[in-house]
Amino acid sequence: MIERKLIDSGRNAGMRQITFSVATQEAMREEMQRDETVFLMGEDIARQGGIFGQFKDLAAEFGSERVRDTPISETAIIGGGVGAALAGMRPVVDMHFADFIGVPMDEIFNQMAKARYMFGGQAKVPLVLRAPDGMTRGGAAQHSQCVEAWFMHIPGIKVVIPSNPADAKGLLKSAIRSDDPVLYFEHKRLFSMKGDVPEGEYVTPIGKAKVAKDGTDLTVVSYSYYMHNVLEAAEALDKDGIHVECVDLRTISPLDMDTIYESLRKTKKLMIVHEAVKQGGVGAEVAARTAEDMIDYLDAPIIRLGAPFVPIPYAPTLERLVKIEPGDIIKAVKDLLGD
Repeated sequence: MIERKLIDSGRNAGMRQITFSVATQEAMREEMQRDETVFLMGEDIARQGGIFGQFKDLAAEFGSERVRDTPISETAIIGGGVGAALAGMRPVVDMHFADFIGVPMDEIFNQMAKARYMFGGQAKVPLVLRAPDGMTRGGAAQHSQCVEAWFMHIPGIKVVIPSNPADAKGLLKSAIRSDDPVLYFEHKRLFSMKGDVPEGEYVTPIGKAKVAKDGTDLTVVSYSYYMHNVLEAAEALDKDGIHVECVDLRTISPLDMDTIYESLRKTKKLMIVHEAVKQGGVGAEVAARTAEDMIDYLDAPIIRLGAPFVPIPYAPTLERLVKIEPGDIIKAVKDLLGD
């Protein structure tokens, strides 16, 4: 499977294979051992270990004061986290599904994002909001959405979206150590995926993309679960003599445009692929900035692939129509290159 190609490249004796879920457990455990102000709060995380097992065994190790189950109230979870952060703690708050992130929007964009600015830097909100997102089979319209682009429009919040276990751990550790609030989106289909994760202490920098595969003919930018679809398509295109450079954003706010631009100076063509709705998505922002800054380097139109502007259907036959599969990416690349 190509999905392992992204996370297994560069394997050495200092690596071991663990799942995305276990990688985030390790990040939480290490940071809670390192800093006693770090604590967890959310629905079913102590009793159940999280609905995807991402908090397994942490309650037994750290106790009910630091791994706290909450009522079913997103407003209380996020609002309580903001208050705790302002009081000097480093809360990691969890939402069952990112789809319900609209409920505590005032706490997010009026409180969490703005408190440090409105207090003239005298207060800080070192809070991590973990939000599982993305399509799984039959999740339907209210449990399948990718809403990350909403938060690119809010100053004061960092937004990270790992695509593999190594970055899941490294970005979560960086997020917990950040003095500014971080939204940490984690795709539900990634939790069970295994990959190489370094032994020992490391962090993944927030705001830094990485080139997941070198190429010369076209730059394809993606993130989260769809990074694996992009890499599968790129491997197939290699066999046809088309060499795609794949850039994993990892962070969407702030965007690392420098890494994209460096790639474009070589390939001169850009495609952005994401699971979220195409309209107003991350791809639109990347395309706009590229058009403003790099138009003289491009020798083809910028292409965006994303979901159509519809709710996500429940029926499998209709659900397939809103997904971007590797075959769709291959066709779009060949159409762009005229093959």
